[in-house]
Amino acid sequence: MIAEVARRIRENIQKVIIGKDDVIDLSMVAVLCEGHVLMEDVPGIGKTTLARALAASLGCSFRRIQFTPDLLPSDVTGLNWFNQKEQAFEYRPGPVMAQVVLADEINRATPRTQSALLEAMQERTVTVDGVTRPVPRPFLVIATQNPVELEGTFPLPEAQVDRFLLRIAIGYPSEAEENQILERFRRSDPLPELQPVTTPQEILALQEERREVRVEESLRDYIVRIARLTRSHPEVELGASPRATLALYQTAQAWAALQGRDFVLPDDVKRMAPHVLTHRLVISPQAQLRGREPRELVSAIVETVPVPVEG
Repeated sequence: MIAEVARRIRENIQKVIIGKDDVIDLSMVAVLCEGHVLMEDVPGIGKTTLARALAASLGCSFRRIQFTPDLLPSDVTGLNWFNQKEQAFEYRPGPVMAQVVLADEINRATPRTQSALLEAMQERTVTVDGVTRPVPRPFLVIATQNPVELEGTFPLPEAQVDRFLLRIAIGYPSEAEENQILERFRRSDPLPELQPVTTPQEILALQEERREVRVEESLRDYIVRIARLTRSHPEVELGASPRATLALYQTAQAWAALQGRDFVLPDDVKRMAPHVLTHRLVISPQAQLRGREPRELVSAIVETVPVPVEG
């Protein structure tokens, strides 16, 4: 069921996004886990287009928030305004009250505004003037940040980065893919014509189905050992949190389901570890001076842990 729906969504998004099947599949992993995605890449490679195409394919509501230094928390969460006709305060929902939210250039906003997303991302609720309201489900935040420009940016604190299930880099297209992009967009943009291939209700059912994917005890131990090794590694100052351990468990389930299996293999854990753990590690200053990268360390840690073998 999950693999079939994912195939329909993938084929639908491919009408707009060319040559990024892996990125589409990782986005589907986030949808199945009802997690959030941090996309860190250069401008103009399709981050916004991917988010809009995903929302259109899922049949979900979509809102985009352009983060700027003067953005206020109420611009994200919404506010209470006084209705003179009714002589009462009414809640005006902010853009976070959508099913797919694109937080564009999230690191350009002040920490106070960035934190306005924290409750919605983790608790799936928004509190305004003491009243707590649930966000619509399924709920997915896709945040982007530019790794090149540093002026006027506010780096995301570890507490907020840890709330992103996956970190994805889209990357430049190949020469052949770039030619296909020119041909496809020669006459018109196919994005506005994209039709839903599933429903939010079906997505919620698939999220429940993902939870039933079997993870053997030996594989659970394997996931825990990988996470714990990041905390004791001499080149890592801050290792993966228990939330990261849970994220690795859930994403391995989702990846296995996308492959049409109802059980997890060690390869599923290895496949997801770089996307789940890399952004959560803080490398020691000495390791940074030696040019060590978080992704390189995660790969080394995963290779160090013995793979469980069933008897």
